[in-house]
Amino acid sequence: MSRLSDTFDALRTRGRKALVPFVTAGDPALDATVPVLHALVAAGADVLELGVPFSDPMADGPVIQRSSERALARGAGLSYVLDTVRAFRKTDATTPVVLMGYLNPVEIRGVDRFAHDASDAGVDGVLLVDLPPEEAGDLRAALDAHGIALILLASPTTPEARLRRLCDDAQGYLYFVSFAGVTGADRLDAGAASERLQALRKQARVPVLAGFGIKDAASAAAMAEHADGVVVGSALVAALAGATDPATEATRFLAPLRAALDATPGARAA
Repeated sequence: MSRLSDTFDALRTRGRKALVPFVTAGDPALDATVPVLHALVAAGADVLELGVPFSDPMADGPVIQRSSERALARGAGLSYVLDTVRAFRKTDATTPVVLMGYLNPVEIRGVDRFAHDASDAGVDGVLLVDLPPEEAGDLRAALDAHGIALILLASPTTPEARLRRLCDDAQGYLYFVSFAGVTGADRLDAGAASERLQALRKQARVPVLAGFGIKDAASAAAMAEHADGVVVGSALVAALAGATDPATEATRFLAPLRAALDATPGARAA
């Protein structure tokens, strides 16, 4: 887990908020993913979340659902995703990469083989939105053996007892879902989420990042005021979907968010 911990330690030292973009592997094209990842890093991304395409992404809204469908139609399965990370690592050995997706592809491969293959490719963390922490023992053990963080999710409706467990068990960072719903919904209320975020940051042993509903510089800055950083997904995926030059579009989209986070109260520009 050294890339994740090193990254967040450096951000803390420099007084910066984390910017974590999400893209679906294989969309808008199989050969676009690696260039897009590099462009996002150049534009200020601190950690990359790479979506593993899945046929039934129940936590995702229409934008990411459609991106998964397009990627799967191109043949972007788990092997492609791991090959993509491996290709990215040829020229970037420091930026953490977290795979975000669903349990089914992992179970099909087998947890031990998955953990080995992910580590070999250069993956730093795994976030599976349909894996309850109470049922994650086997996968956590396999990932631990290979130094990969199991990223956990918390939401506004998570009971207090479960939140305490999540804060105790969290690795890498804790992903706070800013509202109950699917990705891409236009209902972000930074004020309503602030109290829960502040409480989580006091309890958690790892940074707390806010995601869902963040779509531009203004919403990123609003959420980052109360969190250690933000995750932006659907708006970026939508911007890339129609781009003639996805890498250039990735830069255009992300750079204003980086600037907004560096101007957020509590952050200090590098």
